[in-house]
Amino acid sequence: MSIRLTFHGAAGQVTGSMHLLEAAGARILLDAGLFQGRRAEARELNANLPIDARRIDAVVLSHAHIDHAGRLPLLVNRGFHGPIFATAATRDLSAVMLPDAAHIQEKDAEFLARRGKVGPESQPLYHLADAVAVQDLMLGLPYRRVHHIRKHLGFEFTDAGHILGSASVDLRVTEPQPHRLVFSGDIGRPGLPIIRDPDPPTGPVDTLIVESTYANRLHEPVVEAEEALGAMVRRVAGRGGKILIPAFAVGRTQELVYALHQLFRTGRIPGLPIYVDSPLAVDATAVFRLHPELFDRGERMIERNTALFDFPLVQYVRDVSDSKKLNGLNGPAVIIAASGMVESGRILHHLANRIGDHRNLLLFVGYQGEHTLGRRIQDGARTARILGEEYPVHAEIETLGGYSAHADRNELKAWLRGLGGPIRQAFVVHGEPDAASAMAQILREEGVRQVDVPKQGDSFELA
Repeated sequence: MSIRLTFHGAAGQVTGSMHLLEAAGARILLDAGLFQGRRAEARELNANLPIDARRIDAVVLSHAHIDHAGRLPLLVNRGFHGPIFATAATRDLSAVMLPDAAHIQEKDAEFLARRGKVGPESQPLYHLADAVAVQDLMLGLPYRRVHHIRKHLGFEFTDAGHILGSASVDLRVTEPQPHRLVFSGDIGRPGLPIIRDPDPPTGPVDTLIVESTYANRLHEPVVEAEEALGAMVRRVAGRGGKILIPAFAVGRTQELVYALHQLFRTGRIPGLPIYVDSPLAVDATAVFRLHPELFDRGERMIERNTALFDFPLVQYVRDVSDSKKLNGLNGPAVIIAASGMVESGRILHHLANRIGDHRNLLLFVGYQGEHTLGRRIQDGARTARILGEEYPVHAEIETLGGYSAHADRNELKAWLRGLGGPIRQAFVVHGEPDAASAMAQILREEGVRQVDVPKQGDSFELA
């Protein structure tokens, strides 16, 4: 009986993570994420599920980000009813993120219908009921505990250090011949706020599936990022401007609130209001409060303060009416809002109102995918098409790479060396072409002889 691995997402690109493993008589999906980017192209990729969901025995989920978990409700909609294995925190985050994704799709469909654009491409991929049904299938597992899917197929999670609950997957097949497969998931960075450092599985690896998002670049140190954030807040507040931060609702928002809390406690920023304008971020922050067991106890503020995300400056905004009131806000402020790549959500309304004012600062703190509005602005576009209208870009534009939750080139090398090796073969995923090529080169330099960069739909029989 052979072992076969097929890549159905995040192959030759960053989003849509989904890899099919056929082994020990089972068909297992590693992740089931949504494609993101150009709307029509992403829609087609997402809607055309390349596998029969009814024939999938289980899903092993690395973490809750939508590009890794966002097609789970679609699987359920198409007939999947097997277990979905995740960490407990990933399960809890998915309980708020997947219904939010369904809600956005339903609202988009209503908007298009009002404009007379009704057709297959305008329909939601799935509905709220599908997202809720996913929770009935999710099983929360602890790190470093072996769980058997089949008699001869077991796995355990190790901490990937990327977001709360993120995991690498250490999977073992024992028949017809022993085979160890490690799926990195998204690898985090040592020293990130709140969460623990990456903790890779150790020992010889037959097959490695490894992400490559930032394999071709280096990040600034996290400590320097906090200092730079403080300097920006002081500078913009001094000229009466607003700091607008498009941020992913899970992970990045909580890290920013934590950093601003530390800066305020130590007197490095003035007492200006900080608004977290995202219902999803409000709910995700509540999940963070539920899982203090996953926080990095080596950090001084975590040891001394239980209310990490609650301090006098910060206000959490849920209602639309309260969000709209921020448009008339006078004086300096920090506004953190989704979406992180400026493709949807409340950040669009804030940019429409404020991107034309030179006193304001638009601060990118996370990855901006190809063909997204965030990437176009980051690359220097002087106008931005927002909610169907063109706006001049006069606001200051900055990027803080130190808040990336993805390991950079040197951190990926360190993670590989932490595996202990040797690694017999490796597949590079979750990266744009230049980054994937850089990761392949790193692997070869680390002594991996067989390295492949698969394309969408590529299938391999594993030795």
